[in-house]
Amino acid sequence: MAKILIVDDSAVSRKKLRRILETADHEIIGEAGDGTVGLKKYQDLSPDLVTMDITMPDVDGITVLKNIIDVNPSAKVVMITALGKGSTILEALNAGAKNYITKPFANDQVISTIAEALE
Repeated sequence: MAKILIVDDSAVSRKKLRRILETADHEIIGEAGDGTVGLKKYQDLSPDLVTMDITMPDVDGITVLKNIIDVNPSAKVVMITALGKGSTILEALNAGAKNYITKPFANDQVISTIAEALE
């Protein structure tokens, strides 16, 4: 079981991720609707893993990812992205993301990707 922070500007996506992850016995220790709040919550909560939407208003997910990696180079961040964002996904992986999940996501895809990132 991991302590997870969900960062996504979509309340629907946050709710769906929470349900999937809690079903897999993970604990959701926080949620953020934008990158600025996400970075602050990361620093305050020290989660085992972060799910991070790439496209958000205010500060995008890749910028927040880079800031998290600056704070903790061993941070485990899994990016969430819409299909067809290949170059953006590559940028995120090069910046330190452990993996990514594409929207719309399936329960088993989320659970297996999170499990791999936590290994």
